[in-house]
This record gives sequence, structure tokens and C-alpha cells, in this order.
Amino acid sequence: MRRLRTLWRRDDGAALIEAAFVLPLLLFVSIGIIEFGRAFQTWQIVTNAAREGARVAVLGGMSDDAVRTRVQDYLRMGIDSPASAAITINRTTTVSLGGTATASASRVQVDYPFTFIVMQPLAQLLVKDSTVGDAFTMRSAAIMRNE
Repeated sequence: MRRLRTLWRRDDGAALIEAAFVLPLLLFVSIGIIEFGRAFQTWQIVTNAAREGARVAVLGGMSDDAVRTRVQDYLRMGIDSPASAAITINRTTTVSLGGTATASASRVQVDYPFTFIVMQPLAQLLVKDSTVGDAFTMRSAAIMRNE
């Protein structure tokens, strides 16, 4: 009986069992931090690309092709596939100057399809919905007054 008690009180494999429970959760949290950090960086790049496009669009004599080129160049500095971004330029919008006064402005919108590298395939394995795992669109727009 004494030998059976000593066998039950041993904790030789306790650390292994605890690691088996904690390690998947720790990996999931670490991957989530990395993935959302990458998403935030991409969103910042898309936002700044729209601002750069609006800066070029308000200059006199700049064509839509010049605006698109500037946005693509900015996206190329930080995004894997900048060609998948949709760039919309509207030079006929207005901005309020206060009260009823308005001024002509240019609006540049950048839509970029973003996919998570690890989280979306994992979500597709867990959820049997056809829309889970699809890229979602990061959209940013900038409006500046024409000079």
C-alpha cells in the first residue's frame, strides 16, 4: 500500500502535462500578436499611400496616372503585392471652409485586399463557412483642397 501511495504522489511528468496545455495557447497568442501587428502596419501604409496620392492630385498639371504611380510607389515600399490595390481618384469633390463656404478638392481612395497568413487558414479549418478566410478590404481615403 505504501508503494502505491508513493507512485501516486510522484510528479515526474507534471511539467510535461502543463506544457502540453499551455504551449498551444501561448503559440496562438504569439501568432495573433504578429498577425495583427502586420495588419496594422499594412493599414498604416495604405493610409499614407492615400495621403501621398492626394498630395500629388492637388498639384496643378498632375495627371491621374501620376497620382496612381505615386500611390503604387508608396505601396511598393511596404506591401507584398501593391498591384492588387484599387486606386480611385475623384477631383470634383469639395471641402468645407467653415460656414457655407466650400472649395474644390481631390479625393484619393485606396482599397487593398488583406489576408492573414496563419489566422485565415486556421479559421477555414475550424469554421465551415464559405466566406471565412477571404481577404478583407482595407480602405483609406484622403481629401485635400486643390491649389
